[in-house]
Amino acid sequence: MEAVLHGWDGSQIALPQVIQWKFQYGLGTPCDSFEVRCLWEPEEDLLAEAVGFTADEEGQRVFTGLVDECERGWDEQGSFLTISGRGMAARLLDNEALGMDYQVATWQDILRDHVTPYGIEAAAGAKLIAVPGFSVAVGSSEWQVVYEFCRYYGGITPRFDRLGRLVVTPWETGEKLVLSEDTGVTALTLRDQRYGVLSQILVRDRTTGAVQTVENEDFARRGGRCRRVLTMPGKSSYQTMRYSGSYQLERSAEELRQLELELLGAFAAWPGELVEVHLNKPVGRGTWRVAEMVSGMDENGTYTRLVLGDPAALK
Repeated sequence: MEAVLHGWDGSQIALPQVIQWKFQYGLGTPCDSFEVRCLWEPEEDLLAEAVGFTADEEGQRVFTGLVDECERGWDEQGSFLTISGRGMAARLLDNEALGMDYQVATWQDILRDHVTPYGIEAAAGAKLIAVPGFSVAVGSSEWQVVYEFCRYYGGITPRFDRLGRLVVTPWETGEKLVLSEDTGVTALTLRDQRYGVLSQILVRDRTTGAVQTVENEDFARRGGRCRRVLTMPGKSSYQTMRYSGSYQLERSAEELRQLELELLGAFAAWPGELVEVHLNKPVGRGTWRVAEMVSGMDENGTYTRLVLGDPAALK
């Protein structure tokens, strides 16, 4: 693995051989993270100037992020360096947004006010609707603003790619990773979790008392009975009320059924990709989407751990 630290002044520090590493990726939240450890015999200590981090594996970029912590020193095993940090979403998570109201907010407005000021590049291809009356609540992080605009109104989960770019396009339907008996699956757990999944949302306008009902018909048909009442600010539009209810139902259904897998080898699949499970045992067979991925190398070799969910629920 080729790992490089990037200084605030444009300088670069190529790290020596990485002896242990771990990268964790998700669908935007929680923030991607990394930790690498290597042997370290510095001629001079420049690590305090490092703010950025990139890692390449076999010529492919696998991580772009920010340095949170550097530890270096020595013990009975020799000199060492450990670096940990997060993905580029950290820039938006760490900064509080200025509360404001938009008469009509476009994606270009959101980028201008809440993304590009932090040196973040947005990938091309976003097609998000303009949102009338969009408000940024006081105390929100910049990530909350972006997430709400994209997921709440556009139905798309914002995320960062391995080049550190903000991506707000639908998941690609390319090739699937097919897992069979000879693909090195070392552990599997299928979890059905009904607790916390909502079957119905009543969205109530505080001023007029009007109520809109949004239902998870599939979960209700299978015996789900869990209702919430969501009170909106006064004079909320019909569209906003429906968005609110649908958003709450979709988020609650994301963890209704999950499959956890562990495989031999690194970087077997990436968040958002489809995985086809065809093992001999009937548990977990079918098509899934990667919700979280952890890949690492330790004393036992390389591994990949996947958390898979229903493709229809992970948008």
